[in-house]
Amino acid sequence: MRSDTPHILLINPWIHDFAAYDFWAKPLGLLSLASILRCHGFNISYIDCLDRFHPQASPTDPYARFGRGPYLKTRIPKPSGLADIPRHFSRYGIRKAWLKKDLHSIKPPDLVLMTSMMTYWYPGVQEAIAMVREVFPEVTIVLGGIYASLCYEHAVIHSGADRVETGIGEEYILERVGEYTGLSVSSEFDPADLDTYPYPAFELQRKIPYVPLLTSKGCPFTCKYCASHFLNPKRMVRSPKSVVEEIKYWHERFGVEDFVFYDDALLVDGEKHATLIFEGIINSGLNIRFHTPNAVHIRGISRQTAQLMFRAGFKTLRLGLETAAFDARAELDKKVTAEEFKQAVTWLREAGFHQSMIGAYLLVGLPGEKLASIEESIHIVRQNSVTPVLAYYTPIPHTVLWPSAVASSRYDLESDPVFTNNAIFPCQQEPFSWETLSRLKHLTGN
Repeated sequence: MRSDTPHILLINPWIHDFAAYDFWAKPLGLLSLASILRCHGFNISYIDCLDRFHPQASPTDPYARFGRGPYLKTRIPKPSGLADIPRHFSRYGIRKAWLKKDLHSIKPPDLVLMTSMMTYWYPGVQEAIAMVREVFPEVTIVLGGIYASLCYEHAVIHSGADRVETGIGEEYILERVGEYTGLSVSSEFDPADLDTYPYPAFELQRKIPYVPLLTSKGCPFTCKYCASHFLNPKRMVRSPKSVVEEIKYWHERFGVEDFVFYDDALLVDGEKHATLIFEGIINSGLNIRFHTPNAVHIRGISRQTAQLMFRAGFKTLRLGLETAAFDARAELDKKVTAEEFKQAVTWLREAGFHQSMIGAYLLVGLPGEKLASIEESIHIVRQNSVTPVLAYYTPIPHTVLWPSAVASSRYDLESDPVFTNNAIFPCQQEPFSWETLSRLKHLTGN
């Protein structure tokens, strides 16, 4: 590497929240940008504030629980306006002193790129930016990611970044970095063709307990609670062959055994996409495991799909049910009917999946949602020998449900994203209730 090559530091910031856990959560977009930049000749450093395997942390088995595990946490004061929440608030991730030491250990960067995830996690972004600013006061800090895109004006004013970027970073990263560093390079990949992208730079992590897979971008559905269409308006699909080759690469070169599908619509148009991926995995003879925390569309499950997923090694299957109140389903989406749900479950059970492997997400805390409706949904899911998995609703700007959420909330959601935290049930008129949550969890049987 030439001594005058621009040095770019990429940072995954802390989480500030009432609770957080590594349920197969990695900054896939940031590591994709890291790989693109490195492939185009830039000098790259990476710091993960959520690193569960930091040298100063207590040793932990990276392969337990299929790669999942708890973050280190440090209790901190609650954000202003959330004093009524009877829960502790914490910084999740490495100690502040560890981050400062890590920053001092690297060559001063010419540019810092930081991502952002949940909108209400922005205080962790603020804190990470402030520390970078303390160590490298002259460096330009650029913020991107989900919070930056969904809450652009708020991020510009409050994040502390010099520049806030929105949209799909792969489409403009080389041009923008050229503007910041003065090094202009020609693109060696096609942003419109996912098959030309280099693999995300997971090897920059200290450990690779699992690898997220993105076989497509965008979603053909426009569910009223989801911002996927806003964040990725174009539907883009990788070739099945390229997906199987990436799986083989991580397994054969780094020994990875757990793979996590991040797709918003993995099973859509399955005969031309997912089915061919599953067949490729089976034919490869690899003994590996797959998980779908982002959920799969129930309507995409056929008898053949169920059999292929089981044979390919799917161990954690999450279904995007959201509610079993099928008569009122149009208020949310048009993804599935009662008959389709029951048929899909039958095929999954026939294929070999048992109840502990199949979970159905049920949204909790929607504007105007009745407790009785949630309880009935839990009952219906359990009747079908599926595990109910409660998914707490987060009000998201730029979604159809956002105005209803704003109108129903006891907080001023538009004033501060911190009030959209799903842990506080922001769309309930009554304050957070542990009794209600405990009752619902008890009904799920978990």
